[in-house]
This record gives sequence, C-alpha cells and structure tokens, in this order.
Amino acid sequence: MEKNGRNEIRAVLFDWDGTLLDSYHADSQAYLALFRKMGIDWGIAELTEHYSPDWYSVYRAAGLPRRHWDEADRTWREHYAHHKPRLITGVRRVLAALGRRHRLGLVTSGDRSRVTRQLREFRLTTLFGARVCGGDTPQRKPHPAPLQLALRRMRLDPSFCVYVGDSPEDLQMARRAGVRAIGVLGPFPTEMRLRAARPDLLLENLARLPQALREFA
Repeated sequence: MEKNGRNEIRAVLFDWDGTLLDSYHADSQAYLALFRKMGIDWGIAELTEHYSPDWYSVYRAAGLPRRHWDEADRTWREHYAHHKPRLITGVRRVLAALGRRHRLGLVTSGDRSRVTRQLREFRLTTLFGARVCGGDTPQRKPHPAPLQLALRRMRLDPSFCVYVGDSPEDLQMARRAGVRAIGVLGPFPTEMRLRAARPDLLLENLARLPQALREFA
C-alpha cells in the first residue's frame, strides 16, 4: 500500500541513548573519568568533537591502545552506574501514540545488560517487537547489520519502516539498510553533524514525531 506516493509506515525503530534516553550527563561523566584514569588529556571539548555512538571510535581518536580497551570499558561502566539517566521529555506519550498505529523496535549500540536493565526500570520492555543491542552483530553503526537484524526479527520490509536517531551514524545505518532516516535533536553533541547528514526528516524534539509521521507518510 502507498500513501502520498510513498510506502505506508508500518514500523518505527528507535535508537536509545540520546533519542529516547537522556543519558548524556551520565555518558560524558563516565568518559571523563575514563580519560583521567587512562592518562588521556581530553575534556568535554575533545569528547564533543570526536563523539560517536561507537565508543571504540572515540578510543581510537583519543589514541587509546587496543590492549586497554577492555579496561576502559570496565571503567566507563563503573562510573556510568553512579548516574541515573531519565527518559527524554514526552517519550511515554510518543511511544503510546505510535504504538497504536505502528509496530515499534529498538536498535542501539548500548550493551544489552545496561539497556535491558533500563528498559525494565522504565517499564518499556514489552513495547518493542525487537531489541538489538551492541554486540548482537559483529558490526556496529553505521553498518546496516544491527538494523537489518531487527527487521528480520520483526519480519519487516525496510521500505515500510523508519528509523529515528540523534547521530549521523544512525542515519547512515538506516539508509544502508533501505530504511527512511529521521533525525531528532537530543542532548548529545551531534547537532551539526546530524544536520549535515541531511536526514529525510529532522525534528527539533521527539514530541513532534507522531504528527510528523502522519505528514511524512
């Protein structure tokens, strides 16, 4: 079925951190603690310049040798655990509204144990027909493999789907998987690169998504 010359949207898949979860403070503070422990002379400015949802990209940019990555991962998790991120404003209303019209999925770079715990704490676990987390595929965003896995699990044709994220890597993954890409401005320092990536639709905030999807479709 087509609507306004485009395939009808049957499913909406989301990024987690920065799109549904306001985790920037927790994430950035964990990074700063990691940099201090590893003797890396980086602060917020450097993290902002090099930030990526693929944290190994951040490690490489910071010059952290591969042999220290496991220790860096442990340090990041240890310090992140001291913080309690909150949902982006309006997330529950948005998901409830969309869930009445579309199937929902989640594709995130976050590790499964953390994301599963947070979904349980926020009572969102049952909303998503598929949840693909970091490590579920050998490749990470912007490779299309994580999104393709979610589509297979949900038995979805990519032409009937949109993916919503806050980073250019999200948009690149969506396009490579044949899914329409929606950018939403969030708390992470990705706005300039997100705009430059030219999403199919760019939203100032997530609360606008339900209405925008009706117009976009």
